[in-house]
Amino acid sequence: MAASGDPACAESYRSPLAARYASHEMCFLFSDRYKFQTWRQLWLWLAEAEQTLGLPITDEQIQEMRSNLSNIDFQMAAEEEKRLRHDVMAHVHTFGHCCPKAAGIIHLGATSCYVGDNTDLIILRNAFDLLLPKACSADHGWETLLPLDSRSLHGSSELEACPR
Repeated sequence: MAASGDPACAESYRSPLAARYASHEMCFLFSDRYKFQTWRQLWLWLAEAEQTLGLPITDEQIQEMRSNLSNIDFQMAAEEEKRLRHDVMAHVHTFGHCCPKAAGIIHLGATSCYVGDNTDLIILRNAFDLLLPKACSADHGWETLLPLDSRSLHGSSELEACPR
């Protein structure tokens, strides 16, 4: 997360390479806003699934979470992360602050890996959804960008012995 908690920094992934070569859409996919909003979406899906399984989660709690998916206080999250020294718990507390009725069920039964790993997979899937159509429409086609012959990629004679 942006160390300053500045919401403007949260809107786009920042690096010299991203500034030169990445599209606005790709930078947004790797932004703090998209990451933490995806965490909130995952917590909502988790609560909905837990409610379906019979846990005491109310429709009101679900609706409160749904209504605050994009209502992220980056300054509060930065302060919580500094205090707790844990990014996920900082965002659990920040989400709970704007969802007081649902605060007790956010992240219920989950691990930090639940939000972190699943968010990474969602971001990568969405990034490929942006990238692949552009790559496949290139003049030489996708197969030219990623040759199937691994020796041409690495120039290593050891790879000749590898089964394909």
